Amino acid sequence: MKRRFGMFAALACLVGAVLAARPASANVSLPALIGDNMVLQQGIAARIWGTAEPGERVTVRIAGQEQSAQASAKGRWQVRLHPMRAGGPYEMTVSGKNLVKVRNVLVGEVWVCSGQSNMVWPVRYSVNPQYEIAEARYSRIRLFSVALTAAPGPQRDVKGKWVECSPKTVGGFSAVGYFFGRELHEALRAPIGLVNSSVGGTPAEAWTSLSELTADPDFEQIAARLRSGPAKPEFITPTYLYNGMIAPLTPYAIRGVIWYQGESNVVRAQQYRKLFPTMIRNWRKAWRQGDFPFLFVQLANILEVQKQPDAPSAWAELREAQLMALSAPNTAMAVTIDIGDAVDIHPKNKQEVGWRLAQAALGTVYGRNVVYSGPIYDRMEVEGNRIRLHFKQVGGGLTPNWMGKLRGFGIAGEDRRFVWADAKIEGESVLASSDQVPNPVAVRYGWADNPIGNLYNKGGFPASPFRTDDWAAAAAGRQ
Repeated sequence: MKRRFGMFAALACLVGAVLAARPASANVSLPALIGDNMVLQQGIAARIWGTAEPGERVTVRIAGQEQSAQASAKGRWQVRLHPMRAGGPYEMTVSGKNLVKVRNVLVGEVWVCSGQSNMVWPVRYSVNPQYEIAEARYSRIRLFSVALTAAPGPQRDVKGKWVECSPKTVGGFSAVGYFFGRELHEALRAPIGLVNSSVGGTPAEAWTSLSELTADPDFEQIAARLRSGPAKPEFITPTYLYNGMIAPLTPYAIRGVIWYQGESNVVRAQQYRKLFPTMIRNWRKAWRQGDFPFLFVQLANILEVQKQPDAPSAWAELREAQLMALSAPNTAMAVTIDIGDAVDIHPKNKQEVGWRLAQAALGTVYGRNVVYSGPIYDRMEVEGNRIRLHFKQVGGGLTPNWMGKLRGFGIAGEDRRFVWADAKIEGESVLASSDQVPNPVAVRYGWADNPIGNLYNKGGFPASPFRTDDWAAAAAGRQ
C-alpha cells in the first residue's frame, strides 16, 4: 500500500512539474511590433494590442497615461493611447494576470518601407558601405525587419524585432529605408521608426489583398492564378505577401509608406496603371488612417542607352504608369532616371534615392519649404510648327543641368513617326520642333529603357519621362 501511494505521489509530482513547465494560457502577450526599442507614432491615437485569457482585464501604462480593455471571447484585446509628442525613452507596462515590460520606447515618426529587391537592397551593398556603416550611430533611429512570410490568408503577427540603429545593425537593413530615415531624423530632430517589409522579385499583386483583386474584373487573370492554387506558398503568388507581411502590420500606427517596386510588373505596364493605385487604396483602407502619405520611386534607367526617339520601351510604359499614380491623393514620386545602371537592375546609389524620398516627405508631409520633385509634364500647346510644353514642379526654373543643349525630346506628326526634336527652354516651358515635322502633334521625352534626357529644375531634380500622346503601337503584344 505504501508502495502504491509512493507511486501515485511520484506520478502527481511528475504531472505537476510538467504543468508548471507549460506556459500559462492566461498570460498577456504582445505581437512582435510591440516590443523593446519600438517607436510609437506621434500625434496619433496609437493602438496597443495582444492576447490574453478571454475576459481578462488588460491595462497599458506609459508616460503617465493608463488605458484598459477586456479581452474578447477569442482572447484578443486592444487599447488606444492618447496622442503623444515625440520623445522618450519610456518604459511601457502591460498587465493582466501577468506583467509585461516594454523598455526603451520612443515616440516619433514611423514609416513602412516596402517593395521588391531595390527596397530590400542593404546598406552593406550601397555606395561606400564601410563609411556609411561606421557612421550609422543613431540610437534614436529604430529598425524593424519583417521576416519573409508568404501566406494564403491574413496573418495576425510577423517575426522580427526592433533594434537601435548602429554599425552592428544597419548593414543588413534596407539602404533606401535607412538613408530616407536618416535624412528625416536630421531634418526633424525626432525619433524615427522604420519597418522594412520587402521581398525581391515580387509583383504588386503579391502585395494586394484577395478582396481587392477579386472585386475588379480587370484583374481576372490574376484572380485565376489564385483559384488554380499554388502547390506551396510562394512570394510571387497574388495576395500572399499582403497576407503574411502587410496585414499583420496594419494595427500599428504609422506616418506613411515608402515604396520601391515595379520591375516585376514591367511586362504588364498597362495593368499596373490600375493595379498600383488599387494597392495603395487597399493599404490605406486596411490601416484605417485615411489617405496617409504614400511616396514611391519611379524606376531608374537600365539596359542599352537610347539611340532613337521612338523605340518601344516597356520600362518607359511602366514609368508612365507610376507617373499616373500621382493622381491619387497624398502621393509623391522620386524620379531616378539619372542614377540607374545600364547593366545592373540594382543601382548602388541608394543614398540619393533615400534623399529624394526624404525631400518628398519634407515638402509634402512635414510642410517644409523645399524643392522635392523634378519637372512633371502638365500640358502642351501647338504653336505653328512647334509644340510648347508646360510643367509643374519647376523648382526655381528649368535647366539642361550641366550638359548645355537639351536632349531626349522626340517629336511627331500625324504619321506617328518620331524624330529627334530641337528643344529649348523658354521661361517655365520647353519649345520643341523639327524641320522634318512641319505639323507636329506629339512629343515624347526620355521615352526609352535608358534615355538620354537632361531636363532638370534648378533644385537639381530630373524631369520625369513622359509622352503627350496615348498611341498604343509601341505597347502592342506586351500587355
